[in-house]
Amino acid sequence: MTAAKPRRKKSATPKRPTPPPPAQPVVLEVSGLTKRFGGVVAVDGVSFTVRRGTIFGFVGPNGAGKTTTLSIATGLMRPDAGTVTVRGADVWADPIAAKRMIGVLPDRMRLFDLLTGAQLLYYCGVLHGLDRETARSRTTDLARSLGLDDALDRPVRDYSIGMIKKISLAAALIHSPALLVLDEPFEAVDPVSTQLASDVLRRYADAGGTVVLSSHNMDFVERMCDHVGVIVGGRMLTAGSMDEVRDGLRLEERFVELAGGRQAVEGLEWLTTFSD
Repeated sequence: MTAAKPRRKKSATPKRPTPPPPAQPVVLEVSGLTKRFGGVVAVDGVSFTVRRGTIFGFVGPNGAGKTTTLSIATGLMRPDAGTVTVRGADVWADPIAAKRMIGVLPDRMRLFDLLTGAQLLYYCGVLHGLDRETARSRTTDLARSLGLDDALDRPVRDYSIGMIKKISLAAALIHSPALLVLDEPFEAVDPVSTQLASDVLRRYADAGGTVVLSSHNMDFVERMCDHVGVIVGGRMLTAGSMDEVRDGLRLEERFVELAGGRQAVEGLEWLTTFSD
């Protein structure tokens, strides 16, 4: 018998490397923002970009310039220098076009607190151009998602601080903006409500919405955000993806490092002795 010839192995076809996904378009572009109050430079040449579908966390110590930067970015305050564009529309040169695409929850937002929650959301929707039926249906949807069902018929002046934050978030979302800017949105909000709101924001971003939020809660920012910027003394020290900014550390550790590190506590020896 003739021995069977060994079968030749077919050479494996080399796999082509998977190309990276295309970069999402820029939704918010902040360039060279500067703002002075008298002799104090509150914002000093701040620049950053935020792309579609991103949840961008804006962190910094008290007085770092977060609120001033976000106020300028949303057209609530005029800068001394710099530009802000939202999907190409200049916030100051073309404010109507830019602001149509923005939902805002400012810090210490003043509301029409004699209205009920339902009335407030309805009028916010109508003012943004929604028809009456759509404004009512979205009010119901947002109240259910944010846990406000039982409060809609009560005047906003009777709301707790946490409930005011939630109704303000609903008002910012009701017209389904391309860009949502939230200044300390979860301050004084209970953990259950924070989780509900976080789920709403994540669903919004997954669908292509863009979120910029400031917070002092580093653990929350680390869990919630995929990009982050650190501002200290009015200057943006770093901005990028969460992994790039953390550089192998927890966000809080990296933030402390960037902000100047921990300082030794001295001169409080009297705290180690106790009065009778």
